[in-house]
Amino acid sequence: MSPAAAGGRPAPGHAAADGGGLLAWIAIVVLMAMQLPAPGSASAQYPPARRVNQVDVYHGTAVADPWRWLEETDSAETAAWIAAQNRHTDRHLAALPGRDHFASRLRALLDHERRGLPDRENGVYAWTWNPGQAEQDVLRIARDPAEAGTVLVDPASFNADGTVSLGEFKLSPDGSLLAYSLSDGGSDWKTWRVRDTATGRDTGDVLHGTKFTAVSWSRDGAGFYYSRYPGDTDQGYDDGRQVAVYYHLLGTAQVADRLIHAITDHPTRDPYAEVSTDGRFLILSIEDGYESNGIYYQRLLTGRDGELVRLLDRWDGRYEFLGAEAEFFYFHSTQSAPRGRIIAVSLDAPEPEHWREVVPESSAAIASAALIGGRLLLEYVQDAHAEVRLYKTDGEPAGVVDLPGQGSVTGFPGTPENPETFFSYTDFTTPRAVFRLDTASGSVAPLPAGKHAVDPARYLARQVFYTSRDGTRVPMYLVHRRDLVPDGRQPTVLYGYGGFNVSLTPAFSAARMAWIEAGGVYAQANLRGGGEYGEAWHLAGTRLNKQNVFDDFIAAAEWLIANGVTSPDHLAIWGGSNGGSLVGAVLNQRPELFAAAVPAVGVLDMLRYQTASLNARKWGSDFGLSDDPAEFAVLRGWSPYHNIREGHCYPPVLVQADANDDRVVPWHSYKYAAALQAAQAAAKDCGRPVLIRIETRAGHGAGASLSKLVDEYSAQWAFVAAATGLAVRQGP
Repeated sequence: MSPAAAGGRPAPGHAAADGGGLLAWIAIVVLMAMQLPAPGSASAQYPPARRVNQVDVYHGTAVADPWRWLEETDSAETAAWIAAQNRHTDRHLAALPGRDHFASRLRALLDHERRGLPDRENGVYAWTWNPGQAEQDVLRIARDPAEAGTVLVDPASFNADGTVSLGEFKLSPDGSLLAYSLSDGGSDWKTWRVRDTATGRDTGDVLHGTKFTAVSWSRDGAGFYYSRYPGDTDQGYDDGRQVAVYYHLLGTAQVADRLIHAITDHPTRDPYAEVSTDGRFLILSIEDGYESNGIYYQRLLTGRDGELVRLLDRWDGRYEFLGAEAEFFYFHSTQSAPRGRIIAVSLDAPEPEHWREVVPESSAAIASAALIGGRLLLEYVQDAHAEVRLYKTDGEPAGVVDLPGQGSVTGFPGTPENPETFFSYTDFTTPRAVFRLDTASGSVAPLPAGKHAVDPARYLARQVFYTSRDGTRVPMYLVHRRDLVPDGRQPTVLYGYGGFNVSLTPAFSAARMAWIEAGGVYAQANLRGGGEYGEAWHLAGTRLNKQNVFDDFIAAAEWLIANGVTSPDHLAIWGGSNGGSLVGAVLNQRPELFAAAVPAVGVLDMLRYQTASLNARKWGSDFGLSDDPAEFAVLRGWSPYHNIREGHCYPPVLVQADANDDRVVPWHSYKYAAALQAAQAAAKDCGRPVLIRIETRAGHGAGASLSKLVDEYSAQWAFVAAATGLAVRQGP
């Protein structure tokens, strides 16, 4: 479940700053004692959820699953339960002062021009763009990305309600066509179309049955390669089975697409295709989980394709294809290098003893790499922030890319032949901006950007290090208003992820900034399971070692309390997707540490998550699988759904779920909320609410409309403010 392939919910967006000096308080101070329902109050009477006598036996151990029926997400009974829960939650949230304030601030903080990274082919550039208040980004096109360009694709033309979003896109080699994908209602399922960049009209090509695939054009522009699930438009597509690579010839029906490669010798491996920029090779990356992969290739010969060659099929690390030069392939690899290295593999002598190490492993982990204009461009993670270095293809250092600060970078699209590339930079107080980089000279220039309301000088972001339970040194960022002096009672939100090799580096988020400018502290812990220190750091938080992630998060909370930032009465925890699992597990283990918890679109039933789809089963590389006796024992010990204590009075909890989520299916949140509500209702003299908010026209997070994001995070912050005692301030 990484954000790239398996799912991490994108961290929410940031917002604006506060003037110097204190601002007026809202007339009604938001204090927990005033906002949480009294025992026996109407808001504590949860919608009924029947229990069933479902018991499963895992390796001789009986495990009850009394809310199994909620896995039937399309049933009338589940629909009625969803409607009742949303009514119950809406009544509670409507009574909280602060929600209108947060909604207003979020809209103001998002009201600035936002642009994405350009794709370039043959002097044509295409990029996403939003003026600030549009529900969805549009796609613009121009001969120079510094120009305003013209709108080529507007998702609103497909559905005016803002629930259709633009996904991946790719220009054809001559720039005359654009393949682009659309998502409806936040679904991971994508529909691909092709648009003429000169006329702005679609060609009539429509492709279905895809989720996590990009497209790669043949260099003649006659069509493109892509991966799709088995099935058809009439009967539907089955994501419980493997994808296969197809070639779509423009002007033909999808049913006629040519099968290029399907995996027949392994039940869970998926192939994805990429054409080398010189057009000589088709590279197949074979994926199965997130620790290792295989690389196959074909020579693309005139009139026919060459033999399929299994170049790297040892499954001993990750291999990311960077580009081809003559008869050498360049890879970013973790094989024998848990923090990453760059290798060159000769097609004439591909055995490991003949590999050439171009850039060796260093003390910092390589987060990404690219081959641009004859230079290797490497993004390193150094103590949870980005550094970018350039190397020649013989490994000689060629400079360091000048970044605006210690934050995050993404991007670097391009080709080995052209030195032009683009990247975006952001940190906790700097909204994302796009820069053009020339890898030959090392020069960096910003692309035009609109003004925004955030003054970084009004905020303080600092990094601390703390010690986890087993002595491991863990970094954490703290962000708050510069005029705020933590006094041991400061309302604080602790955020974490800790999985799938994902590094949490500083990034701007309107949602987080709305909390920070209101006077809250934001803490972001860089837990094991992530990629901040390479593959060893990642593996230290997976499978049988998963408890390390929870220990790291608990230690972060204890540090915040011990060092006078906050207290258990003022500390909330929040996380999404894999981070939702984190929040649920830690809430069960140490509920006394927290004033509130927000698990969003989380994986919460750890014994059955793999039953949802083949993609979900691949998360076993991080979580482990209940099929395995040893991994079952560990999963049973921390699974959020299975470790709720009946009759225990938990802190207030707001579960966030999306009904259209087909990555982390929403029944995780449904079952967890039903179980937690039942436990809370049985607790004596416990008036703390357990709520679930279910968005019915959204998916796992990507592609959500601006209005839905504002609704979600204004509700979240009003709830957390009430629980932690944050007095919401007016104004920026």
